[in-house]
Amino acid sequence: MAESRKYHITVTARATFVPEQSDEAAGRYVFSYTIHIANTGQIAAQLISRHWLISDAHARLQEVRGLGVVGEQPFLRPGESFEYTSGTAISTPVGVMRGTYQMVAEDGSPFDAVVPEFVLSMPRILH
Repeated sequence: MAESRKYHITVTARATFVPEQSDEAAGRYVFSYTIHIANTGQIAAQLISRHWLISDAHARLQEVRGLGVVGEQPFLRPGESFEYTSGTAISTPVGVMRGTYQMVAEDGSPFDAVVPEFVLSMPRILH
Protein backbone atom coordinates (compact mmCIF):
# COMPACT_ATOMS: atom_id res chain seq x y z
CA MET A 1 0.00 0.00 0.00
CA ALA A 2 1.48 3.34 -1.01
CA GLU A 3 2.24 5.46 2.08
CA SER A 4 1.14 8.63 0.29
CA ARG A 5 -2.42 7.26 -0.05
CA LYS A 6 -2.48 5.38 3.25
CA TYR A 7 -2.28 8.59 5.28
CA HIS A 8 -4.08 11.25 3.29
CA ILE A 9 -6.29 14.12 4.41
CA THR A 10 -7.76 16.60 1.91
CA VAL A 11 -8.39 20.09 3.29
CA THR A 12 -10.34 22.89 1.57
CA ALA A 13 -11.04 26.37 2.89
CA ARG A 14 -13.18 29.38 2.10
CA ALA A 15 -13.00 32.76 3.80
CA THR A 16 -15.55 35.56 4.21
CA PHE A 17 -15.04 39.15 5.34
CA VAL A 18 -17.02 40.02 8.51
CA PRO A 19 -17.76 43.77 8.30
CA GLU A 20 -19.77 43.96 11.53
CA GLN A 21 -16.72 42.84 13.56
CA SER A 22 -14.17 44.84 11.57
CA ASP A 23 -13.00 48.42 12.15
CA GLU A 24 -11.30 49.78 9.04
CA ALA A 25 -10.33 53.07 10.76
CA ALA A 26 -8.50 51.09 13.45
CA GLY A 27 -6.89 48.71 10.95
CA ARG A 28 -8.83 45.64 12.11
CA TYR A 29 -10.19 43.36 9.40
CA VAL A 30 -12.02 40.26 10.60
CA PHE A 31 -12.58 37.16 8.49
CA SER A 32 -14.45 33.95 9.13
CA TYR A 33 -13.23 30.81 7.43
CA THR A 34 -14.84 27.45 6.93
CA ILE A 35 -12.58 24.43 6.72
CA HIS A 36 -13.60 21.07 5.26
CA ILE A 37 -11.37 18.16 6.32
CA ALA A 38 -11.86 14.83 4.52
CA ASN A 39 -10.05 11.57 5.15
CA THR A 40 -9.22 10.53 1.60
CA GLY A 41 -6.67 7.99 2.79
CA GLN A 42 -6.94 4.33 3.65
CA ILE A 43 -6.67 4.44 7.44
CA ALA A 44 -8.61 6.26 10.17
CA ALA A 45 -6.89 9.25 11.75
CA GLN A 46 -7.47 11.83 14.49
CA LEU A 47 -6.71 15.54 14.27
CA ILE A 48 -4.59 16.36 17.33
CA SER A 49 -3.41 19.93 16.83
CA ARG A 50 -3.14 22.83 14.40
CA HIS A 51 -0.44 25.21 13.20
CA TRP A 52 -1.49 28.34 11.29
CA LEU A 53 0.58 30.98 9.51
CA ILE A 54 -1.47 34.13 8.89
CA SER A 55 0.04 37.02 6.95
CA ASP A 56 -1.33 40.48 6.16
CA ALA A 57 -0.49 42.64 3.13
CA HIS A 58 2.53 44.11 4.98
CA ALA A 59 3.97 40.60 5.48
CA ARG A 60 3.31 40.74 9.24
CA LEU A 61 3.09 37.12 10.29
CA GLN A 62 0.92 35.64 13.03
CA GLU A 63 1.69 32.08 14.07
CA VAL A 64 -1.02 30.14 15.89
CA ARG A 65 -0.63 26.69 17.48
CA GLY A 66 -3.10 24.79 19.58
CA LEU A 67 -4.83 21.54 20.34
CA GLY A 68 -7.69 20.50 18.09
CA VAL A 69 -10.01 22.81 16.19
CA VAL A 70 -12.96 24.67 17.75
CA GLY A 71 -12.51 22.59 20.90
CA GLU A 72 -12.63 19.25 19.09
CA GLN A 73 -10.17 16.60 17.97
CA PRO A 74 -12.19 14.82 15.29
CA PHE A 75 -11.54 11.16 14.49
CA LEU A 76 -12.13 10.46 10.79
CA ARG A 77 -12.48 7.05 9.23
CA PRO A 78 -11.70 6.73 5.49
CA GLY A 79 -14.37 8.62 3.57
CA GLU A 80 -15.53 10.66 6.57
CA SER A 81 -15.23 14.42 6.85
CA PHE A 82 -15.50 17.22 9.38
CA GLU A 83 -16.32 20.87 8.78
CA TYR A 84 -15.98 23.84 11.09
CA THR A 85 -16.00 27.63 11.00
CA SER A 86 -13.64 29.90 12.91
CA GLY A 87 -12.17 33.36 12.46
CA THR A 88 -9.13 35.59 12.47
CA ALA A 89 -8.28 39.29 12.35
CA ILE A 90 -5.50 41.01 10.41
CA SER A 91 -4.44 44.65 10.06
CA THR A 92 -4.93 45.01 6.29
CA PRO A 93 -7.90 44.35 3.98
CA VAL A 94 -6.04 41.51 2.27
CA GLY A 95 -3.96 38.63 3.62
CA VAL A 96 -3.36 34.91 3.37
CA MET A 97 -3.57 31.89 5.63
CA ARG A 98 -2.00 28.46 5.40
CA GLY A 99 -1.10 25.74 7.83
CA THR A 100 -1.06 22.12 8.88
CA TYR A 101 -3.04 19.79 11.08
CA GLN A 102 -1.03 17.33 13.10
CA MET A 103 -2.74 13.96 12.75
CA VAL A 104 -2.28 10.53 14.32
CA ALA A 105 -3.38 7.52 12.31
CA GLU A 106 -5.21 4.64 13.95
CA ASP A 107 -1.99 2.58 13.67
CA GLY A 108 -0.15 5.22 15.77
CA SER A 109 1.69 6.89 12.89
CA PRO A 110 1.88 10.70 13.10
CA PHE A 111 1.56 12.76 9.92
CA ASP A 112 0.68 16.29 8.83
CA ALA A 113 -2.32 17.32 6.76
CA VAL A 114 -1.55 20.44 4.73
CA VAL A 115 -4.00 23.34 4.62
CA PRO A 116 -3.35 24.97 1.24
CA GLU A 117 -2.92 28.74 1.28
CA PHE A 118 -6.16 30.69 0.96
CA VAL A 119 -6.86 34.40 0.59
CA LEU A 120 -8.46 36.70 3.15
CA SER A 121 -9.91 39.66 1.26
CA MET A 122 -12.52 42.35 1.69
CA PRO A 123 -15.05 42.35 -1.16
CA ARG A 124 -14.07 44.40 -4.19
CA ILE A 125 -10.40 44.68 -3.08
CA LEU A 126 -9.04 41.98 -5.41
CA HIS A 127 -10.23 41.49 -8.98
